[in-house]
Amino acid sequence: MPSNLETLIENLAKLPAENEYVEFKENFAEPEREGRDISALANSAAYHDARFAYKVWGVHDGTHKIVGTAFRPHKEKVGNAPLVMWLKQNLSDNAGFEFEEGSHRDKDIVVLRIWPALHHPVEFQHQAYLRKGSHTHKVKSGSLDENELWSHIQKQDFEGQTAAEGLSPEQALELLDANRYFDLTGIPRPSSPDEVLHYLAAEKLLALEDDGTVTIANAGALLFAKNLDDFASVKRKKIRVSKYEGKGRSAPRSEREFKAGYALELDAVYNYLEGMLELPDMINGVRRERRTAYSEIALRELIVNALIHQNLAIRGAGPLIEIFDNRIEITNPGAPLIQVERLVNDPPRSRNEVLSALMRRFSYCEESGTGWDKVIEGCELCHAPAPKIEVQTEGSDSMRVVLFQPREFKSLALQERLDACYWHACIQLANREYVSNATLRERFGLESSKTAQISRLIKEAVAAGIIKPVDAEASQKFMRYQPHWA
Repeated sequence: MPSNLETLIENLAKLPAENEYVEFKENFAEPEREGRDISALANSAAYHDARFAYKVWGVHDGTHKIVGTAFRPHKEKVGNAPLVMWLKQNLSDNAGFEFEEGSHRDKDIVVLRIWPALHHPVEFQHQAYLRKGSHTHKVKSGSLDENELWSHIQKQDFEGQTAAEGLSPEQALELLDANRYFDLTGIPRPSSPDEVLHYLAAEKLLALEDDGTVTIANAGALLFAKNLDDFASVKRKKIRVSKYEGKGRSAPRSEREFKAGYALELDAVYNYLEGMLELPDMINGVRRERRTAYSEIALRELIVNALIHQNLAIRGAGPLIEIFDNRIEITNPGAPLIQVERLVNDPPRSRNEVLSALMRRFSYCEESGTGWDKVIEGCELCHAPAPKIEVQTEGSDSMRVVLFQPREFKSLALQERLDACYWHACIQLANREYVSNATLRERFGLESSKTAQISRLIKEAVAAGIIKPVDAEASQKFMRYQPHWA
């Protein structure tokens, strides 16, 4: 994160006393103390609507005189583990913090910058802490402190939190690619830097402060950063693509990391994947037709979904695309907000309103929430198995979608056939239609001679409780089906 450490130290040292989100120390005490303090300071920053909390080493806590410190956070160890790693392992996954080392008039100083708690209180070893004045205490379950803390945390949103502050207009525009914003929106680029900043501020990508400085919000950095590594709060949110030479993760792999913001990199991600996934061209008469191993529309929609629906409060994880010989897996931090079996039919919900709205305006996704419709329809059109959706809720929440290459009906396992039948019923219902033997044959690319096989599949799907007849009294010839919950 761009920052002037000397100026920050001078401003903090001018405070009349330590408070709920600023603490001074001369030297490092013990790892457990630092873990408790990070929890308390993060929660207190959210409680008091502060942009950051700070713990500073090298400043006397009584006089606020800058005395220097011998603390070296990146050299400190807890057992055999580096201190920073140990803290991350013992803090909840919504803890955001960064150590900065520097000097002030030849005195060594260390600043621990801590982001306010998001979504839930930050815990250290499964216990939340809070500061009152300069004292740290446990947050007791059911207490007034806990209720008020939750009330303040629910007002926090990652997109609006600070990625960088105290910047000159020139510095802000050096860090962000504003040209890309105007390219995507179709708005003529203003000639004045002030007008450029005005547009970005109106989108809540940055804020223009009263003192003439610029504060870049996380949303601005996520979308338009020239290099996400310039911003500590989002540098772990880069899009990563890993390709394995085989079907398992033990196989050799190559990896590419896309370091710029999503609005700058998405087209490059698509082009990179298309180049990796193309099959040999097929000659159709005198025409050469380009082919890919997967539904292009399904792949695009799943990538965008992973970006805009990720849980940004999970600090140490970002979107990951893994390519195997027989499948693609797309993983994002955070479990879905909608029950998995209702993804096609329920109204869309998003954690990240600014990100979602702008990505729709940039035509990267649909306003109407039809992304999952396109994913299912894309798989059906190329006769591929239905996507597999895996939700991890133990440890760090995550959602993984597995996209498979097209396969013939006879090579599909029973569960794969049932999954395809269920999602076909969902997409038919979304289109105000129902499942029949004929629609399922078309979905699997089967001739009318395979009617008996599909009848058996429908019978198994009804027995499994995933679809049901629209009219149980209808004759077999006119029997139609819908999802079990319809």
